[in-house]
Amino acid sequence: MFQDDTITAISTPPGAGGIGIIRISGPQSLPILKTVFAAKDPTCSFSSHHLYYGHIQCPADNKTLDEVLAVYMAAPKTYTREDIVEIHCHGSFLVLQSVLELLMVQGARLADPGEFTKRAFLNGRIDLTQAEAVIDVLAAKTRKGVDLAQEQLSGTLYKRIEPIRKSLIHMRAIIEVAIDFPDEDVEILDHTNLIRQMGEEVNKPISYLLKQADQGRIYREGITVVIAGLPNVGKSSLLNTILQEERALVTSVPGTTRDSIEEYVDIKGMPVRLIDTAGIREQADEVEGLGIKRAKELINKADLVLFMIDGARALTDADRRLYETVSHKPILQVISKIDLCDVNPESLPTLGEPDRSIRISAKKQVGIDELKQKIFDIITTGLEQWEEGGCAPNIRHKHALLGAQEAGTRALNALHTGLTSDLIAVDLQDCLDKLSDIVGETTTEDILDVIFAEFCLGK
Repeated sequence: MFQDDTITAISTPPGAGGIGIIRISGPQSLPILKTVFAAKDPTCSFSSHHLYYGHIQCPADNKTLDEVLAVYMAAPKTYTREDIVEIHCHGSFLVLQSVLELLMVQGARLADPGEFTKRAFLNGRIDLTQAEAVIDVLAAKTRKGVDLAQEQLSGTLYKRIEPIRKSLIHMRAIIEVAIDFPDEDVEILDHTNLIRQMGEEVNKPISYLLKQADQGRIYREGITVVIAGLPNVGKSSLLNTILQEERALVTSVPGTTRDSIEEYVDIKGMPVRLIDTAGIREQADEVEGLGIKRAKELINKADLVLFMIDGARALTDADRRLYETVSHKPILQVISKIDLCDVNPESLPTLGEPDRSIRISAKKQVGIDELKQKIFDIITTGLEQWEEGGCAPNIRHKHALLGAQEAGTRALNALHTGLTSDLIAVDLQDCLDKLSDIVGETTTEDILDVIFAEFCLGK
């Protein structure tokens, strides 16, 4: 499915840098390069996968646009399996833009978002799960996220789905023979073996992949943790301590934080969007009141609320009332300032479940590691640990797996109840189609457009 046109785009992020790369893919890649590239060595032969030093010049007036390195890569040993050219310019946006415009004048078309990876998929170099993994690599917020994306990029998800598809194809073939030779139906169909195969080789691995999809969502998208409590209980100090930087202002004056402050932090490979909010109290001026309103909105959207109580003072009715207002969310109670506590911190009163409480001192760095572990344990409760060769099905995969699971369940029930072969065949084919959607065997063009639209230009 090689494309007739030639595409180009800037492949490096916008902004100043040492190097900026422009990529070209398609049949006119090398002719365009020869038109605009003046090699330092006049005998330059443009051997594949060799870097050449020279200048980009405008053919109309021989004006030099930049001093560059250029490489030509001949198909099929390229990212797209088409001829590819990369031009390594100085990392100035203006320079890159001028070179890009020159390439477009010479006949290249500006690439759509993700079009290079889409061509790699259409030309059979990668399957659709690997193409989507490229997005995950670029968007990963933690090392664990990168590792999971790299697993999928290496084809792990495809390798997990392909044996299921092969089992379904084999069962489908047997059912088709039974349909074609109805008089020998009983002899052809070994219901006991088909039931075993459907349960062990299809439904069981699909269920396991669905469990991994929930884990994949957490590592891919992360979670939102909101720090809430009365004014001056140590919310901003906790944020600064976890981040190990002075991100939020900390003073003894209640109401210093008037708007939310958020940063991402890596907790055991899980990207956590940590949000410090304004202290919530009943009496506040107009500006602080807006911050309190925003704090309440963020609490309602949170995956977990760190409800903070000042351990240096007695528990108040205001603490209790505020706790009740956030009790509809998962809560981890954090008792702060235990370094200022006059009694044994273990004897301090708590709200809610005792195992959902932890004592810390942001100033003395006490209990911070335990707090991170507690956050991780609460979020991952009920999720199995990643196994060797783990993968991270995304929301599209999960939707298809749910459809495959439903079809597989119907097929298994049909086999148990002895329904006719043609009805069983319909459910088997439905299950197979859903799995084929994941790897791109039957995915429609509209769905492909949506998937690759998530990419940046140049990828």
